[in-house]
Amino acid sequence: MSSRASGKPVVLITGASAGIGEAVVRRFAAGGFRIVALARRQERLTQLAGQFSATTGIETLATDVTAADAPQRAVQLAMKAFGRLDCLVNNAGSGRWAPLHETDDAMMDEVIDISLKAPFRFSREALGVMKPGSSIINVGSVYGLLGGLNGGIYCAVKAGMIGMTQALAVQYGASGIRANVVAPGVIKTDMTKDFWDTAGFQRTNQEMTPFDREGTVEDVANAVHFLASAEGSYINGQTLALDGGWSTTKFLRHDALVCERVPA
Repeated sequence: MSSRASGKPVVLITGASAGIGEAVVRRFAAGGFRIVALARRQERLTQLAGQFSATTGIETLATDVTAADAPQRAVQLAMKAFGRLDCLVNNAGSGRWAPLHETDDAMMDEVIDISLKAPFRFSREALGVMKPGSSIINVGSVYGLLGGLNGGIYCAVKAGMIGMTQALAVQYGASGIRANVVAPGVIKTDMTKDFWDTAGFQRTNQEMTPFDREGTVEDVANAVHFLASAEGSYINGQTLALDGGWSTTKFLRHDALVCERVPA
């Protein structure tokens, strides 16, 4: 990070109250950042602030990322509380999943508003105060790199996030502001736990991942923090697939490979 101004660097994290977002808060707090945590649930934000206020500066903002004034309020909070903004982590997203023919306009608008329009608007607002050495990290999905069965608008939006990130990188990289995507595979959170142990998910995820364990929220948080750190300071415009090799191989676990096929 840049050494500009006094004090520790500052990160703004959306969707910070649970799952990947909460893990990102923990990792950045451990890494010496001061934090602006944004989420919809005030009670969870209050708990977060209680956990970390003794070790780092933390401010919270309870709002929906789609609210018209959310980006401005969040960036203004960072500047008022800490006088700087060094990193934006666009983590909040919608997990709505359906084939195109079952996707109505309301669902389409929801996914676009939360997972593409909000990151665009937060990035635009953050750019107004960011200085050289800052970075924007968008939490996307491997389904932005390749299509998923029944992925519909989810896949389209995650691919759009990658395009937006590349546009940020080429436009602002020369000014010392980087942009990258961390694209996890399916990570076990409250959003995914209900189907985690189903046979269909096991076949399409665990049996096709050439690694000996599942990905965790901490894995995602570590990758996000690395991209924001000095160690990642020459990485720009990239999409890091965090999926144990799922998206780049045609692996099939041995027991699945040799099992007897039952006719449909």
